[in-house]
Amino acid sequence: MKTPQALSALRALGQPHRLAAFRALVVAGPEGLSVGELRDRVDLAPATLTAHLNSLRSAGLVADTREGRVIRVRAEYDQMNALLGFLTENCCGGESCAPRKKIPRTASKAR
Repeated sequence: MKTPQALSALRALGQPHRLAAFRALVVAGPEGLSVGELRDRVDLAPATLTAHLNSLRSAGLVADTREGRVIRVRAEYDQMNALLGFLTENCCGGESCAPRKKIPRTASKAR
């Protein structure tokens, strides 16, 4: 993933309702959710959800398919994983990212 694509995805996910919708789709798995099911889970008005899905779709984070009268929305896991890879590409300078032991603070010296 290149920087412009990462920024687009981060901008899309930087809004609480879009992040909630995307997380709901990730939890739903590869089957995704119908737009109605997603709307019920994130409790948004239909037009508002549509606008948020358009932003996520534009960033490549979701895709939808028509199944008869139902539109099913799915998270794009490849794009999500590419974003995670971009963010962690140079994580911790090649060293372990395990938390370091906390070093106890020493008492301040009396003056």
